[in-house]
Amino acid sequence: MPSYKVAEAARLLGVSDDTVRRWIDAGALPTTGSSPAEIPGAALAARAADLAASPPDSSDVLSSARNRFVGLVTRVQRDGLMAQIDIQAGPHRVVSLMSAEAADDLGLEVGSLAAAVVKATNVIVETPRG
Repeated sequence: MPSYKVAEAARLLGVSDDTVRRWIDAGALPTTGSSPAEIPGAALAARAADLAASPPDSSDVLSSARNRFVGLVTRVQRDGLMAQIDIQAGPHRVVSLMSAEAADDLGLEVGSLAAAVVKATNVIVETPRG
């Protein structure tokens, strides 16, 4: 069963080491009992899923897409008819290409709250060699 050191867990969750330590101290994140502290992979995955849970959507839109990344727009680059929108959702950077008209209609600008909704038939999963 994989386990992760505090610094690794913090990096994977997109939070500080101190935040992970506070969660451990509060009992919100279990450890393996080893010293230095390590977090079981399954517990870390559960915490990541909890953190990634989307905030309630105030719109009346239903969607079949399940991969929703809520974050802040960090870049809007327009080039003629097209626009590139960068969203930082926690530790994840999501880039979308859309028409400049769509970007304008959505009022996208740096600092805007936005959600990138991804629906794909092919997803590649990689793991480090080890």
